Amino acid sequence: MNNQFNNVIEEFRWRGSLKDYTTNADSILINEKITCYNGFDPTAKSLHIGNLIPILGLQRLQKYGHTPIVIVGGGTGMIGDPSGRTDERKLMSEALIEENLAGIKGQLEKFLDFDNKKNPAQIINNAEWLNQINLIDFLRDTGKFFNINNMLGKDSVKNRLSRDEGISFTEFSYQLLQAYDFLYLFENYNCSFQMGGSDQWGNIVAGIDLIRKKNPLNKNKAHGITYPLLTTSSGEKFGKSIDGAVTLDPNVTIPYKLFQYFYNTSDDEVLDYIKLFTDINIEEFNELEKITLESPYKREAQLFLSKEITRIVHGEKGMNSALRQTEGLNQGKWEILSDDDFSDLYIGSESINQLSRKKLSNGVNIQELTVDYDLCKSLGESKRLINQGGISLNGNKITDPEMKVFENDLKANKILIISKGKKNHKIIKVD
Repeated sequence: MNNQFNNVIEEFRWRGSLKDYTTNADSILINEKITCYNGFDPTAKSLHIGNLIPILGLQRLQKYGHTPIVIVGGGTGMIGDPSGRTDERKLMSEALIEENLAGIKGQLEKFLDFDNKKNPAQIINNAEWLNQINLIDFLRDTGKFFNINNMLGKDSVKNRLSRDEGISFTEFSYQLLQAYDFLYLFENYNCSFQMGGSDQWGNIVAGIDLIRKKNPLNKNKAHGITYPLLTTSSGEKFGKSIDGAVTLDPNVTIPYKLFQYFYNTSDDEVLDYIKLFTDINIEEFNELEKITLESPYKREAQLFLSKEITRIVHGEKGMNSALRQTEGLNQGKWEILSDDDFSDLYIGSESINQLSRKKLSNGVNIQELTVDYDLCKSLGESKRLINQGGISLNGNKITDPEMKVFENDLKANKILIISKGKKNHKIIKVD
C-alpha cells in the first residue's frame, strides 16, 4: 500500500497509536533520525496479539529511517514487572526464561528488518548488562538518584499497596532496572527514545530522569512515547478470548482462531483496529469506512481486518488456510476441508475438550457428547435439536438421537467436530 504520510508522527496520530510523549519528542521524530527501543519480558513462549501494537510501532519507526531496538528481558524477566498486575508474579527459572526468549526472538524477526544497511533493527538481551551488576555499586551509583516517595506514587505500586498482599521488594525494584536499561542503551547504543504502553509512562519517565541526572550535558536528549492500551467494548483486556490469550504462535493460536478473533470485532471497534493494525492508506480507509457505515451487515471491515492481521502474522499460506477453514466450518462447505485442516483445528482446540479413544471403541451416544461438551444444556434439548436437524457431526446432520459415535467417525484419525446450527462448533480432541 502506498504511504501517504509525511512523517511517523503524522502516521501515528492518524492510526491512533500515539498517546503520550515528552516535550519536543514529536518534532525530533519528524526532523531527526533516532534510535528507539521497546522491551518485552519473556513471561511466555509467545508474544500475544496485543504486542503487535509496539511491534508495528517499531516497524513504522524503521520505515521512516529510525533505528529500532528490541530488548528481550532476560534480566528483568527474572524479577517481573508489577504493571497491570494485582498479584505477585511467580519467579521463572533461567531455563524457562531462555526457552521463552528463543520463541519471542523468532517471532520478532518476522516483523523488523535486521539486514537494512542504513538502520538495521537489533534484538538485545538485557541480561547482557543486568547480570553483571554489583549490588553495592548499583545502590550507590544508581539507587541514590531514585526518590522513594516518587516510586511509591507509581500506579503499578499504589495499586498493589492498596491490597492485603502488598508488593515485594523484588517487584518494587523493577522500575530501577527498567530505568537502568534506558541509561545503558543511551550510553552504549546511542538510544535516545523509549516506547511503551501507557501503563509504562512512569517507568519511562524514571529512565529519562536517570539519564538526565547521570548525563547533565545531554539532559534534554532522552525522550519517551507511549501507545494507548486497548480494551474491548465489553471492558475485557484486548487479545483475550474464551480460550485464553490470542498469541502469535500458530501452534497455540492457529490462523483460523486469529482470523475468527478479529472477524468477531464489534462495529464500534473495527475501523479503529483497521487503522491501528494494518497498513491501509487514507483513501482505502475512507472507502471502506463508507461501505461499513452504509452496510454494516456485510461485515466488509471485519473481513478486511481479519484477513490482513492473519496475513501479517502468518503469511499468505496461513491466511488462506484460515479463509478455507472459516468457509468450511462457518458456511457449511465441509467438503473443502482436508486432513491438514482438521489437524490444524485439532492443534487449536481447547485442551479440556478431550475424549478417550478407548471410550469411542464402544461407541458414545451423540446426545451425551452434546451435553458433555456444553453444546446443549440437557439430553432433552439435544434430542429436540437433533429431531429438528440442528445438530451435526463433522458437517453431517444427525437424524437419529440414539446414534453412537465410533472411532471410524474421526477426522484425520484424531478429531470430532460437533455443531449446533451453522456457527456454534465444539472441536473435540481424541487422545
